[in-house]
Amino acid sequence: MQDDQVKTVKILKKEDKKPDETGTIQVEGHIKIFDPDTKEVFVEKRNAIHYEHMSEALVQSFANKNLGYIYSMSFGNGGSTVDPTGIITYLPTNTTGQNAALYNETYSKVVDDNSTTNTDISRNNLTVSHVVGNVYTDVLVNCLLDFGEPAGQQAFDNSTNLDGKFVFDELGLKSWNGSVSDLKLITHVIFHPVQKSLNRQIQIEYTIRIQTLTNLSST
Repeated sequence: MQDDQVKTVKILKKEDKKPDETGTIQVEGHIKIFDPDTKEVFVEKRNAIHYEHMSEALVQSFANKNLGYIYSMSFGNGGSTVDPTGIITYLPTNTTGQNAALYNETYSKVVDDNSTTNTDISRNNLTVSHVVGNVYTDVLVNCLLDFGEPAGQQAFDNSTNLDGKFVFDELGLKSWNGSVSDLKLITHVIFHPVQKSLNRQIQIEYTIRIQTLTNLSST
């Protein structure tokens, strides 16, 4: 009887050894800013992630709360300074705190193509790219600043005032948090100044890659 009890205990312990699957999510982004007519590339670099806001956005989306999705792309001119000799000093990206924002936001454009406030969904939109078998999926954010926008820009891209309102040196993506006055910054990029003027369009291709990393272990 005692031997049978021991065998039973051993079997139960063996069945308790189930895989304990844990995983992590890696998020990274890359931007390309260029002239769609001449194909001249002004900026091509990776971005910084606001991990707290990104975690909230992912969970809100998973929970189907109609929150957390990418809503707009914001532009600013406060991310760098240029001294008289042309040396550029870049400020650190803002990726911590609930009130994180661009240093000096001067323009914003809706890229959510499901929003009625998006007036040109063919050129300002979100698409999903996934290849079966891969453990990552990309969100492709397209945004076009057309010839006539923003209102009040200079006629030509030859400004000597690098502090101009539409001489951009920072941008970020914002997620929907219930209203247009309560968006959350989920990415931030700082780069050398790029002027938006009436004589040219500027296209932004922004890729956010979400990758799952899994690790199976037994205890």
